[in-house]
Amino acid sequence: MITCGIDVGSLSAEAVIFVDGKLEAYSLIRTGYDSAQTALDALRVALEKTEVRQEDIEYTVATGYGRVIVPFADRNITEISCHAKGAHFFHPEVRTILDMGGQDCKAIRCDDKGKVTKFLMNDKCAAGTGRSMEVMAGLLEVRLEDIGPLSLAWDGDKIKISNTCVIFAKSEVLSLIREGVPVNAILAGLCEGVAERVRTLLRRVGVEKEFGISGGISKNIGVVRRVEEKIGFEAHIAFEPQIVGAVGAAIFAAELLAKKGPRVRT
Repeated sequence: MITCGIDVGSLSAEAVIFVDGKLEAYSLIRTGYDSAQTALDALRVALEKTEVRQEDIEYTVATGYGRVIVPFADRNITEISCHAKGAHFFHPEVRTILDMGGQDCKAIRCDDKGKVTKFLMNDKCAAGTGRSMEVMAGLLEVRLEDIGPLSLAWDGDKIKISNTCVIFAKSEVLSLIREGVPVNAILAGLCEGVAERVRTLLRRVGVEKEFGISGGISKNIGVVRRVEEKIGFEAHIAFEPQIVGAVGAAIFAAELLAKKGPRVRT
């Protein structure tokens, strides 16, 4: 059984190939202006890492913001359900998932099968998302992947920065730069603001000890450490947290294929 999961998000797109229930290959690329082409490109990159051909794929499920226009998908399923299913694949014990993506944050509760039981999301503003971190990295002239470690290097007084609006936060950061505040201190304030914002979301949905984080910001150790400190639990994070949604989509594809029966090859 060969299935594919495609996750077309606002900033990145991922494709995964599953063969008989095992992760065979995956890709992670930047989302372009054409979501349909981005999905095709993500699939091509994943297929380059395996001997599987596109015509061998028996069922494809798309998820993410661009899921409805993936040209080769047999079905599309929401990213909330796919992240719960994918998180369960990597860490079956997880019951609460925080998905921190490019444009929003989602707090998800699931059962022992990876089925969503409750969720909340905050998408009114991009603050505390991948896009906001990219904006701040550019403003402070640091690499995105350095934000976390640099933020943890600051042990001075905490700086409070808006955690509700990217525009306000950007204005505050510019003021702090003009005042000569160290970059590490500003980054610590930014990561602290994100952690505080998601803690509120997690409290509303109800966080359990077996807790996982998915999405691009889970690669930011500065945010992850602060979230863990605030909720009192250590986070389970997949080896590549940005493919969790696509993995969930591929698993849904396998379940749907099993119901309809495998394709007859001629």
